[in-house]
Amino acid sequence: MSDYNSIIKDIKNKNFSTVYFLAGDEPYFIDKITEAIDKYALEEHEKDFNHTVLYGKETDISTVLSEAKRYPMMAERTVVMVKEAQHLRDISLLEKYLENPTPTTVLVFSYKYKKTDGRSKVIKALKKKAVYFESNKLREYELPKWITAFLKQKGYGITPKASVLLVEFLGDEIGKIVNELEKLFLVIPENSTIDEQVIEKNIGISKDFNNFELNKAIGQKDVLKANKIALYFSKNPKNHPLVVTISTLYNYFTTLLKYHYLKDKSNDKQVAGALGVHPFFVKEYAQAARMYNIKKCAQIIGYLREYDAKSKGVDNTSTSDYDLLKELLFKILH
Repeated sequence: MSDYNSIIKDIKNKNFSTVYFLAGDEPYFIDKITEAIDKYALEEHEKDFNHTVLYGKETDISTVLSEAKRYPMMAERTVVMVKEAQHLRDISLLEKYLENPTPTTVLVFSYKYKKTDGRSKVIKALKKKAVYFESNKLREYELPKWITAFLKQKGYGITPKASVLLVEFLGDEIGKIVNELEKLFLVIPENSTIDEQVIEKNIGISKDFNNFELNKAIGQKDVLKANKIALYFSKNPKNHPLVVTISTLYNYFTTLLKYHYLKDKSNDKQVAGALGVHPFFVKEYAQAARMYNIKKCAQIIGYLREYDAKSKGVDNTSTSDYDLLKELLFKILH
C-alpha cells in the first residue's frame, strides 16, 4: 500500500506508475492524486488525443482495458481515468492486464466512498503490482493535527482551539475544511496564525458559544456559562443540533473516563497521545477529573445515552431540544 505524500512526490517528479487504484471513503485524497496526475502527466496540447475519462456506471472493464492498450499520439504517454470505479463490473478482469500493463499508459481508478474486498485476488494483485492507495476518513481527534500540518505546508499557523472549532463546526469532510481554509488565505497574510478571532470573523463560528466552550464550562462546573451556551444553542438550532451536542459531550466524558484510568499522568504529551487530544487540552481534562470522579463520569455517560434516545423521539413526544438540554445539563452539573 502506498503513502499519499510519496505518491504526490513521484507524480510531481513525473515518475508515473502504469496503474493507480485509489479507494476509500475519504474523497479528498483521491481527488488530489487524480488532479496531480491530470496536471503533470500530459501537457495541455497533448490531452486531446491522449486523455480519456470513463465512468464506472457507463462503461465496462473491456472498454477500459481497450483504452488502456492504446499507444499515445505525439506524446510520451496516454492517461485513462476511470471515475466512479466502484460501479464497474467484472473488475476481476483487470488481474490479467496487471501481468503486462501498457508501459506508455497511466491507468487511474477512482473507487470512492467504498472499501475494497482485500480478500479478492484482483485487489491482492493491485497491491503488489500497482500503486494501491487506501483513502480512509480521519477520525475526529486526528483532524486538528492534520489541519495544523496542512496549514504549515501553506505557510500558516493555527491555535489548538481554532483547529478544534473548525472540526466541530465543519465536520469531518476534509474537502469542506480545506475549502474554508483556502477562503481564509485570501483575507489573512501569509505566515500569520489563525486563531479563534479569525475563525469567528471570517467563517462565522462563535468563539464563545460552541460545543468546545460548553465542554469547558461543564468541566469547570460553571453552571451559569453552560446555561448561557444552551440558551444560545436554542436560538441557533440549525447550527447547533442537539444530537451533535450530545455526541460531543459523550466523546468528552468517555475521554475523561480514559484519563481517570491512566496509570501515569505525569507527562502531558504521553497523556495527550493516550487520550487522542492535543497536549494543550490535557490540563483541562485534569481539572475536570477533579470535578467528576469515575462513578460520576459513568453516570453521566448513562444520561447522555438516555437523552440521545429522547432527542430522537424515544419516550419523548413533546419536550423541546432546549428543554432536553437544560434537563441534561442539570443532571450533569449537580
